[in-house]
Amino acid sequence: MVAITVTGCSGGSPPSAPSTARGKQKVSFLVFPSPNLPESYWKAQVELVTKAHPDLEVELVAAPSESERNDYAKQLAASGQLPDVQIGMQDLVALEPSLAPWSEQELTDFLCPTCGAVNGKVVQLPANTQTIPDVFYNKKLFAKAGVTAPPKTYAELVAAAEKLKAAGITPFVSGGVFVTSQPWTAILATDLYARTPDWIARRRKGEVTFAGSPEMKAATQKFADLAAKGYVDKRQIGQDYPKTQEAFLAGKGAMYPMGSWFAAAADQSDIKDDIGVFAWPSDAGTLHLPAFTGGGLSVSATAKNLAAAKEFALAFQLTKENLDASVKADALFPAIKGYTPPPDTGPVFKAVYDLWRQALDRNATVPAFGWEAGDAAMPPGMQGKFWSAAQDLVSGRKTVDQVLSFLDTEWEKSG
Repeated sequence: MVAITVTGCSGGSPPSAPSTARGKQKVSFLVFPSPNLPESYWKAQVELVTKAHPDLEVELVAAPSESERNDYAKQLAASGQLPDVQIGMQDLVALEPSLAPWSEQELTDFLCPTCGAVNGKVVQLPANTQTIPDVFYNKKLFAKAGVTAPPKTYAELVAAAEKLKAAGITPFVSGGVFVTSQPWTAILATDLYARTPDWIARRRKGEVTFAGSPEMKAATQKFADLAAKGYVDKRQIGQDYPKTQEAFLAGKGAMYPMGSWFAAAADQSDIKDDIGVFAWPSDAGTLHLPAFTGGGLSVSATAKNLAAAKEFALAFQLTKENLDASVKADALFPAIKGYTPPPDTGPVFKAVYDLWRQALDRNATVPAFGWEAGDAAMPPGMQGKFWSAAQDLVSGRKTVDQVLSFLDTEWEKSG
């Protein structure tokens, strides 16, 4: 754990900034550096807030790695060491009593103020929307394999994968942590959530199970078949998340199912003009785009200075410069009233943003399986089990039936 203190400077703050008469208010802030958001990003964004709020002194606490974020935060919460403010995550939000609730008045600037509510309480600011996944593709590799256009149906997707494989091109870039599960989440969006958007709620009530749901089994079989045919390469699941990103940008695979945040790295790459985007296609070609709104900051219920912690969290999420930076660095879609992205975003971001707007206009967004928050989410710990189950399917360590039984067993344990 690395801590960097960022102190507000006295000059340059707007007239509305809080008075420093009460002295410096110390706030600790837990973040999770990633390829898109290194520690330097978090430090710069905190400095924007402390400049406008010179009474705040923020200690930036960086977790060991992106892959350990959920377990690390839960360990801190269990030991009473949870920093005052945290980047939101599903497993921590599920520990609702550990977090301070946000009032209706505090949420007036957010487009979806009740998104991610837990037991009727909003404990994570619903600050951003992300689509999970989009399918990013290499236009040159498509052309090399004779794939003339993005697939519009699932059959066309499989046919494109076969052409790519025949041309010696890896169809889908995959990897460890959550990356392997991305095609599975996409298939569940088109084949399960498009028909039953409340499937997780029904699973919580015991009305359905993983193993007993024909739609779940059929969708999971589709995912397993992609691996069995070699379209998802099991040799890649040992590489970590940064390596998967590097692999796609280096042309080591034609398609990369990944969250919309990848657009930030794509727009910084040398091949940004060669990267296209499409929604994972359904059998009938109907648009169903998985999306998640949430991802904002949460505040520890035991923060030594709760008012200052909330002041910092809200300022961080509502500062226009911070929102613009999150768009450029992590391709987020800020879910803030009146916000529009800066005009100088890159071509890949524009493509994923336009795809999301298109889905909104058609009322074609569905939940992103495994990424839901609050009462709509799986129990704590299940997200990681879902990710590991995806790796088991791709590697062949477990059959579809074994994976679904495993998820049911782990679900009951988590309850």
